[in-house]
Order: sequence, then C-alpha cells, then structure tokens
Amino acid sequence: MIGGGHNGLVAAAYLAKAGRSVLVLERRHVLGGAAVTEEVFPGFRFSVASYVVSLLRPEIIRDLDLPKHGLEILPLDGTFTPLDGDYLWRVNDHARTMRELRRWSRTDAEAYEEYGQLMVEMARFIKPILSVVPPDPGKLHPFEWLPLAGLARRFSRLPEQQQAVFVGLMTMSAAEFLDQWFETDPLKATMSASGIIGTFQGVRSPGTAYVLLHHYMGEIDGAFRAWGIPRGGTGGVSEAIGSAARAAGAVIRTEAPVARISMRRGRASGVVLESGEEIEAGAIMSSVDARVTFLKLVEAGTLDPEFEAEVRRYKFRGSSGKVHLALDGLPSFTCLPGPGDPLRRAVSFSPSVDYMERAYDDAKYGRFSRRPYIDMIIPTLVDPSMAPPGKHVMSCFVQYAPYHLEGGAEWDDRAREAFGDAVIDTIAERAPNIRNIVLHRQVLTPLDLERQFGLSEGNIFQGELSLEQLFFSRPVPGWGRYRTPVRGLWLCGASTHPGGGIMGASGRIAALELLKRLRKGDAA
Repeated sequence: MIGGGHNGLVAAAYLAKAGRSVLVLERRHVLGGAAVTEEVFPGFRFSVASYVVSLLRPEIIRDLDLPKHGLEILPLDGTFTPLDGDYLWRVNDHARTMRELRRWSRTDAEAYEEYGQLMVEMARFIKPILSVVPPDPGKLHPFEWLPLAGLARRFSRLPEQQQAVFVGLMTMSAAEFLDQWFETDPLKATMSASGIIGTFQGVRSPGTAYVLLHHYMGEIDGAFRAWGIPRGGTGGVSEAIGSAARAAGAVIRTEAPVARISMRRGRASGVVLESGEEIEAGAIMSSVDARVTFLKLVEAGTLDPEFEAEVRRYKFRGSSGKVHLALDGLPSFTCLPGPGDPLRRAVSFSPSVDYMERAYDDAKYGRFSRRPYIDMIIPTLVDPSMAPPGKHVMSCFVQYAPYHLEGGAEWDDRAREAFGDAVIDTIAERAPNIRNIVLHRQVLTPLDLERQFGLSEGNIFQGELSLEQLFFSRPVPGWGRYRTPVRGLWLCGASTHPGGGIMGASGRIAALELLKRLRKGDAA
C-alpha cells in the first residue's frame, strides 16, 4: 500500500481482515495523509489539513469497529454567520433554528422545513451510489450496469417534484438552486458555501449544486447533514483505522517514502523506496493521487500515450488554504459581544452571495481573495485537550487561494504572509480583538498542501469534484473501477469514485474489488 492516508488505511484493514499480507508505506513521520493531527506549536495541536468529519461511511465504522479502536466524534452544533450588527445561526436544535429563521423571514422558515426534508430524500436516493463500483462506459457488461439499473428504477418511482430537484442538483449552480427556496441573502450564502468546497468554481458556477448535495450526504449517528470534530483532531480517525488495520495483521511503516513502482514482465511487481530498499508485492495499491501515481511513481514509457494524456487532463486546480491560530483567549464578535455559545459551532464568513462570488472573482485572475470565504472552528471548545489550559486553537479553512498565481508568481513567504494577513483582516472586521489574542500563526497555501501532504496543486479532494470528473470518469474515463492499465497496480484514494472528504469509501470499495480478483487468482 503506497500512502498511509485514511483511504489507504481503510483498504489495508479490509485486506488484512480477509487474511491477506499487507504492508503500508507512509512517506511522513505520522499516519493519516491529510487526516492528521500535529503539534504545530508547543502544546497546541491542530487538524492540519482536513478538520471536520461527516462523510465517514457508517459501514466502515461498523466493519472495523472503530469506536473500539478509539474513534469518538464530538458533534458541532451547527453554523454561526456573523454580520454587520446582526447574525444568523442554524443549530442542531431544530426548534431553535426555526425561531432564528423566522426572525429573518417567515417564508424562509417554512421553506427550510420542506428543503431539509427534500434534501434528505435526495441524499438517501443517491447515497447507495457511494458504495457502487462504476461500470466501464466503453463495455456493455450487464453485471456492471445492474446497480445503475436499480438507480434508474428508483428514479422513475420518485415523485415528479423530486425528479426535477435531482436534475437541478446535477446541473445548476448552488446559488441558483438555493434561490428557488430562500430569500434571505446570508442564509443562501452560508448554505451555498458547501457547493464550492474543494472546487475552483464560484457559488454561481453550474455544477456546484451537486457538490452541495455531496456534502449533504454526511451523517453522524444517523443524522444527515451533521458534522463533528474527532476527539484528538482528524488524526484520531486515521489512528483508529490504523489500529484496526494493525489488529487485523497489517504492517505499517512511516518515514518510508516510495520513489518508484518497479515493473517486471509488463506488470507492477513491487516498489523501490527512496532509501534504495526494494520490496516485492503480488499487488500494489496506491492511495496517493492519480498524477503522483502515474506521472511520478510509474516509470516513463509504461503508460499508453492516450491514457497518459487523459491523466494530464485530469483537473486539480487547488483553490483553498488553511490558517491555524494559537489563541490566548476567545474572539469577541461585535454583532454578539462576549465569547461563548456561538463559538461552539462552525463560524462562517459568508455574509452575502455577492460577497462569495467576489471572493471567487479574485481567484479567477490568479489572486487570493482579499476578503475570503472562511469556515472557522475552535476545536478546544468541544475538545480542550488540543491546547494548554486556558488557551485555544482556531482552524480556518479559506477560499480562495489559487495554486497558480497571477503572472506566474510563486507562493513565497511574502505571498503566504499576505494571504494570512487577509484572513486575519477579514476576521477582525467581525471580531476586532482577534489580533490581540493571537499567540502563534501557521499559514498553509495550496503549494504547502502539495509539498507537505502530496496533494497535487493542493487540491483537498485529489482532484476537483466537477461533473466531468465523477463516477466512471474519475480519474480517467473507462478506468473508474480502481484497476489501472498497469497490471497489478490499483488506485484506492480520493482520485477514484466517490471522491474526497474523510469518507473511506474509495479505500473500502477498491479493497473489496481486489479481493474478488485475488479469489479468482488474478491481481490484475
């Protein structure tokens, strides 16, 4: 297994549970890939890349008995949107959310009920596809298409309104889709943010409504659209999966970077580490992204030129960065003075749809957003163990920060710090005391995410979740079934269906597919 990210660890655990001999090779000193917790400053621990959990598949939690291995997810209580002299919040207490929405618009409060129920139905309708192996569109193998036939039957049985909503979700922008339901601008802006996560698109870009649905499919303890923080940070998820894999017999090595995949008689036969060590294997799985796997680890000349060209066309276009703050106290928002209740949920800097689109306008021309969209959480309010007593950690997910800067400029120290300043300036507009309570600051650009975590162009989903890069076209049309054109080499990371987020589905499905092949005596 190349890479000890959460998908690689999930695949390793399933393979080991099936009695297979599994070796995981992780480049860094710590497991988890982008789902990792690190002590960035003495005493202050951060979920450095991925920072919340919702999409982790329940069947994986159950099959691997992850709570037994230490997994505990602490729920986030909704979203708080600070505004000029006002605020908007949506919490897990449905009645309280309804009262808040009625304060803004009785019409929106009524629509919110219907919208929520309908989106849950849409999530339930599409959710089974998260466990389906995509068919090969170039071949008419009836068995491969059976799951889609079932989906088509279920679609035909949906009420006409739900069919129309599903088509809209597949084609519309997040903002346009939400315009059909709501009139309150801050509400639409905050909800539309889920449609742009991990994409180089704006809230008014067609196709972003699907990304909104992708994030709506998350659940915690059966509650759809619920998000949480793992105790100990997102590294707690990876450590639990890694523990399950070890308990099943897998061997995991850190600080073991793979330099290349070795070939013998036209098939992948093992790997060579950067140290020069050679390791042979009957089958190789790669949880790193498609670009790294095919263009860096596979020897030049191995791939068919047409396939290689498709890999090069696969879009990453990193668009986000992270800012981590070690705090001496809590921010105080002028719209709701005093620390406390609102900060126990995600804080969304998304005051209007126009604000969100202007943030994207900067990125279109190769500039980081001067007034960015920020999704901010303070994990220490639900998990105090992340910082010394009386101190706090703040994690800010920020869009937009394009990987490719205007005029070919580079993400050097000056650009990185200017980006961090823009984030602090934006927070200070709503919470002026922020500058006085920052003890330490870490700024991660897309280039930093690429260098530190191996995410090409800093894309957090190992490739954009755009419609042309989903299902059997992820990562290359016709090669969405986890096997690759290189015999003996498989993909199991988020570059494959169903995509990104701390989900684990790619690792699980890939492992089950490989096991089927192995039972037939063929690891190709």
